[in-house]
Amino acid sequence: MSSSTITPTRIIETPAGEMTAAILYGREDIRIVQVPVPHAGPGELIVRVSAALTCGTDLKIFRRGYHALMIQPPALFGHELAGVVAEVGPGVTGFAPGDRVVPINSAPCGECYFCERDQENLCEDLLFNNGAYAEYIRIPARVVAKNTLHVPAHIPLEYAALTEPLACALHGFEDSNPHAGDIVAVIGGGPLGLMIMHVAALAGCKVVAIVRHDGQAVAARALGAAHVIQTMPGDDSVEAVRALTPGGRGVDIAIEAVALPETWEQAVAMVRNGGVVNFFGGPEAGTEIRLDTNRLHYGDLTLKATFHHTPAICRRAFALIEEGKFQAARFITGHVPLSALNQAFLELLNRSNHASHIKMAILPHPADEHADHPEPHVHASAAEALP
Repeated sequence: MSSSTITPTRIIETPAGEMTAAILYGREDIRIVQVPVPHAGPGELIVRVSAALTCGTDLKIFRRGYHALMIQPPALFGHELAGVVAEVGPGVTGFAPGDRVVPINSAPCGECYFCERDQENLCEDLLFNNGAYAEYIRIPARVVAKNTLHVPAHIPLEYAALTEPLACALHGFEDSNPHAGDIVAVIGGGPLGLMIMHVAALAGCKVVAIVRHDGQAVAARALGAAHVIQTMPGDDSVEAVRALTPGGRGVDIAIEAVALPETWEQAVAMVRNGGVVNFFGGPEAGTEIRLDTNRLHYGDLTLKATFHHTPAICRRAFALIEEGKFQAARFITGHVPLSALNQAFLELLNRSNHASHIKMAILPHPADEHADHPEPHVHASAAEALP
């Protein structure tokens, strides 16, 4: 690139010195520390984080202490966010200081074997970006160029932060080859399971929700589930699901969003002949299941799994939020300061006592708490709820 096309770095409010950030050191070991404030290099942005959302993947990383693809400790942590551009690096022309943005957590290379085959979620050089649980975050040039979206003024930034998980849910649903009127069973009432239920209902499908906790059952109904089956540990929901289908044949699509071997097997058992099973939940490496090959072959079943998202899917997900079709407010059920991140994770892991929580909005700048997010559907914060 010639020097005539490079714009100078522009700064709006990025301070010098240090900022508060969460660092993952290992299993259930997150430390809120002071680190240097990042500054933008060529093609990069620095975003002042307005809200960073808790995520099921982050909970798994917190519990396990690492993620083979996304993060190796010690490292900055968190990946669902929205905020305001604070600094624009040389060469960036599509963004300016003060712009409201949602930077997605990854970007494909666009050149590898999989990118050339429109499978960008499987990119061999997929670039992940972490560090949302902080006052400021650096957005790499590739993410700026491929996967950072402008947020209109009428969209609360915490709603915009839902774009990345919604893109994963939308990808899983679309990847299951749905049609309006299909009966879709979704196993799991976590954030992504609830999002899949909601997008399926918005698409005109009849949703059967299989959940564990009271709060999940309430949320599933509010998000469009036609039937809710609430299970207890050890329950087999297959017959209950089949009883809701014509002739007891089974559902057209079964989507597993729990990541347990038993629920993977249940998904296969509850789908009709000719149906589709999507293993959306990702178990730990080395997990094995048992399947009846006769059932797979003579039932003409399609088994598939869906991982991550693509820039195009992220834009479709954001459109659902922007158009007001997606009930964003129902998914953010608490607000806590960055200092309470550990407590928030422990609360979310303890689903039996706090199953009404779906996602927490982590606020690195507590003084902003009432500036950009509305009040409906907000429950007690983690800091308030814990003794």
